[in-house]
Amino acid sequence: MIGMARERRLAEIFVEVADSLVEDFDVIDLLQRLSTRCVELLNVSAAGILLVDAHGELQLLAASDEHTRLLELFALQHDQGPCVECYRTGAARTNIDLSRREVTESWPRFAARARETGYVFTHAIPLRLRNRVVGALNLFQTEPRRLGDDDIALAQALADVATIAILQQRTLEQSHVENSQLENALTSRILVEQVKGVLAERWNTSVDDAFAAFRSYARSRQLRLSELAARIIAGDFDTADIPAPAVPGDRRD
Repeated sequence: MIGMARERRLAEIFVEVADSLVEDFDVIDLLQRLSTRCVELLNVSAAGILLVDAHGELQLLAASDEHTRLLELFALQHDQGPCVECYRTGAARTNIDLSRREVTESWPRFAARARETGYVFTHAIPLRLRNRVVGALNLFQTEPRRLGDDDIALAQALADVATIAILQQRTLEQSHVENSQLENALTSRILVEQVKGVLAERWNTSVDDAFAAFRSYARSRQLRLSELAARIIAGDFDTADIPAPAVPGDRRD
């Protein structure tokens, strides 16, 4: 029964994604939802989608949780961690025990920060189309439960969907198109990060709550997150128009 329920939910999610892939869709919002769905379907604690920038370094594009410690953990992987190795080799790195000596020696800062944040297992799945890799899907678990072959195959399918979304279903052979799409996606994320900070400070709330309120406002008015963020940063939009979170977050970053 559990397996059938997951299959039904998976079908619903793929329909949801397919329905979102229309002209000029909001890639950041779509990937945000997809990272949340990874947590739901794979029974992991957190998920993040990382994209390589023009300098060959991985940058966070979307995360299931916008809490500062998790975002810092993703950020560490621009120079070390399983996602870096996954991106460079094009091969998935799964069921990584963060307490094992070879892991702590290979990625000392990453492994230490992950354990401090409460994670004991991690996985890195390549974002790829054909033989090209443009980033990685990173999964974290607070329980030492191994992902089986079916879960890993599902994670790869979700990563493939993310890749298609980022590239808007265009082929990677068009390098000028690819570079433009990747850079636009990363720029959008940077704008959203800046606005999260502005709103969190304005409302004296957590970045999680600030992001949720910002995203809810944008979606209710069918605005792209990146466009609304750009208007806020440029001073062309009064943030007082966005309803503040009903109850300020009390989590500490």
